[in-house]
Amino acid sequence: MSQELDYRSHWVAAGRLSRREFLGRATAFGVSATFANSLLTSAARAQGPVRGGILKAGHNGGSATDSLDPATFVGAVMGTFCYCWGEYLVALAPDLGLENRLAEEVGSSKDAKIWTMKIRKGVEFHNGKTVTAEDVVATLERHADAKSKSGALGLLKSIDAIKANGDEVVVTLKDANADFPYLMADYHLIIQPNGGKDNPAEGISAGPYKMSVFEPGVRCGGERFANFWQSDKMGFADQVEILAINDTTARISALQAGQVHMIDKIEPKVVHLLKRSPNLKVEAVSGPTYYCFNMFCNTPPFDNNDLRMALKLAIDREEMVDKILGGYGTPGNDFPINASYQLFSDDIPQREFDPDKAAFHYKKSGHSGSIHLQVGETGFPGGVDAAQLYQQSCAKAGITLEVKRVPNDGFWSEVWNKQPFSNAYWSGRATQDQMYSTAYLSTADWNDTRFHDEKFDKLLIEARAELDQDKRKNLYREMAIIVRDEGGLIVPMFAQDIVAISDKVGGYVGGRSGLMDYRALVKCWLMA
Repeated sequence: MSQELDYRSHWVAAGRLSRREFLGRATAFGVSATFANSLLTSAARAQGPVRGGILKAGHNGGSATDSLDPATFVGAVMGTFCYCWGEYLVALAPDLGLENRLAEEVGSSKDAKIWTMKIRKGVEFHNGKTVTAEDVVATLERHADAKSKSGALGLLKSIDAIKANGDEVVVTLKDANADFPYLMADYHLIIQPNGGKDNPAEGISAGPYKMSVFEPGVRCGGERFANFWQSDKMGFADQVEILAINDTTARISALQAGQVHMIDKIEPKVVHLLKRSPNLKVEAVSGPTYYCFNMFCNTPPFDNNDLRMALKLAIDREEMVDKILGGYGTPGNDFPINASYQLFSDDIPQREFDPDKAAFHYKKSGHSGSIHLQVGETGFPGGVDAAQLYQQSCAKAGITLEVKRVPNDGFWSEVWNKQPFSNAYWSGRATQDQMYSTAYLSTADWNDTRFHDEKFDKLLIEARAELDQDKRKNLYREMAIIVRDEGGLIVPMFAQDIVAISDKVGGYVGGRSGLMDYRALVKCWLMA
């Protein structure tokens, strides 16, 4: 019986038998609908990519202030849409290696200070122009300019010179960096005609989809680009669309109603309900994603390290992992790195909830009165509940924490990196150097704790040039301890990203964060 059903499931995938007829046959055999659908899903995936249809995702993190300028990208909506229309020099592979995209070859001098990237020939922009080395140079120049306010600015500070040499781009660094190619995979660094200097928000690159609709905070989408250079590998749907749905309940409802085919940022407390849906697959992805509370180190009262230490000791991490994550995560240790990164040091002592020590440091800080924390659900799922737990644990240390809930819309433009104490999440980066350079280097535009430490900056630069892995690991360990003990970052938990996918979607294989590392729309397809 099972062999016959398995055989017939492949008939459905090949279009020789209707889904209704197959399910009717399965019912006659006494097989549950869940099992029958699982056979159809497996058979369809075995058939390989299917072209056609409109593939839709419902995402948290959309805002009315969103822009198509890659320098400004923040949040999951723009972080997903960028891979639909944008093309990059390189991309992070599932095994944490690098996949060559527009950079056909990447090489360096022996001292890792001069990097040469050979640009792939014959790749076309959406406007019909050919991608050139000059476009790449202009792109890097724009993002390296402080006026661009690019989220990649901190990564590019070490560049001394960029030039085009035929079909090659030559980058000279001020200091050696063995991880330089990984920096080129940053999602802000979409290669644009003339680097986007003429119109950075035009939405033109060389990705699998041409931008067709963009309504900030509502929806965005694209149509398949007929001349995409790698159409056999991605871009299978005729169209892709992202709906910005910041409310968790609304996202789930959209998925269950078939309005979208996949959603992200599911709260752990509703996972058991979603798993009851026979046509949905729920996945928890372990990786570098962390939830945090950020204090500006240069703004009173957070410019006092005793106060910062008091707030770090006054948070009950185990309780948050249990009650906010439902066990879908691990306790954080007030630095942004976990075991998902290479060269992670697992011997750094775990910071524990200690209200007595918190009270000691709070008294030593000399501060009195309330401390104000601004939180939004779009900051991270369960953010408001987490803040309330934090408020309760602070009270045990004699610290009065006032929690203000802020609107989801505008959170990433008006609260994050703007207010001195707020919640946020980071999806992590490919390497420790990239994570630290993006958010903790003194000169980084996205330094959302206003952490400025000369010793840390020097260690970061030293680690980039260190080719001995053991020595490099020790440097990263020292940096982690500095951020942990002196920075403004509170990391109560590293969270598994919980996502849900319809059984109508083929090609889904997971990743380190989000929906296939935010690339599900370009790599998946709708099954026939």
